[in-house]
Amino acid sequence: MFNHILVAYDGSEHAKKALEVGIDLAKKYNAKLEVVEVVDTAVFAGAGIAPVPADVIDSVYNRAKADIEEAKKISKEKGIDAEGVTLEGEPASAILEYSSKNNIDLIVTGSRGLSAIKRIFLGSVSSRIVQEAKVPVLVIKK
Repeated sequence: MFNHILVAYDGSEHAKKALEVGIDLAKKYNAKLEVVEVVDTAVFAGAGIAPVPADVIDSVYNRAKADIEEAKKISKEKGIDAEGVTLEGEPASAILEYSSKNNIDLIVTGSRGLSAIKRIFLGSVSSRIVQEAKVPVLVIKK
């Protein structure tokens, strides 16, 4: 049923739960598992600091890469060799575009991530993914 599963990941507790479910489904369906984290570059523009110091930007990217490595390690410990990628842009758009270009047939995401302020003003990333995805989306509540 599912051959290529994408887990949207940001290191939050909801994302970790989504990863657990993604791993279980990848095992069940013998599917390829990809873990994706998006660095929201719009946050840099709205930080109120002009220009954003390079060390701050590096820190954000390093955290994203560390999150992906953590997810890959967790997956490996549970018997799945997940691939991981860090994307840039608005999170929902980046995930939807990536899933479309990479033949993803299931997106697994947590119901909440780390960007609480954005969720209040713009709606959650998971809600937008559910509304716009062309493939099934499984939203995991903690």
